[in-house]
Amino acid sequence: MRRPFAPLALSAMLLAAGFAAARAQPAPAPKPAAASKFLSPGDIDAATLLPPPPKDDAPATVEGRGELHRIAAARTAERLEQAKHDDEVEDIRSIADVFGPAFSLERFPATARLFADLRNEDSLAAKQAKAYFKRERPFLNDPELDVCDDRHDVKNSYPSGHATMGYAAAAVLANLMPGNAQVILARASDYAESRLYCGVHYRADIDAGQVLGNVLVQKLMAKPAFQAELEAARAELTAAHIAP
Repeated sequence: MRRPFAPLALSAMLLAAGFAAARAQPAPAPKPAAASKFLSPGDIDAATLLPPPPKDDAPATVEGRGELHRIAAARTAERLEQAKHDDEVEDIRSIADVFGPAFSLERFPATARLFADLRNEDSLAAKQAKAYFKRERPFLNDPELDVCDDRHDVKNSYPSGHATMGYAAAAVLANLMPGNAQVILARASDYAESRLYCGVHYRADIDAGQVLGNVLVQKLMAKPAFQAELEAARAELTAAHIAP
């Protein structure tokens, strides 16, 4: 079931304003480049980083599909709507919506550049891992699942790309705004949970996405070129005073 947000004072108000702002101002996500801008081949190796997912007929996988049925049976219309929105918006806007309209990439070009480059990196890392593991989506083995979107490639369930993106973006944003780290990280967790509410991933998939996203950011933080972009974004956001 859904993991509750940390009891921070700004959570409820900013989340409500943020979701509305994200819906009101849609913008296409940048298309990933063919190669990493910061990392060398071998910096991220899914084969040595992530354990293999359970097989399709393993008890853990059967129980995972059972969990998705229980989540679908208990979800509210509001939570399903949020999950569908999270399915469609796979970039920093979904994590930064906790700040509402104050966080606008149009206002912050250095921040926009940082997160566009990060989005390219997490997309490449997730695609590499998905191609290695080739795990089938849960709805392929259980057509009774009520899913948000069944157009996904059926053999790219592990790790979750959305979870990888969400946790990577949250790690970087929390670094930029440490005073709001808990509400940012809580949003990343809730964003990843949306994949379960949509019925398109197992919990192991989003857990693997959390590992991959966080390791990716650790690797990037060691690269001077990424650090330069990070500090340019920090200066921009600090000057704007957008975070309580």
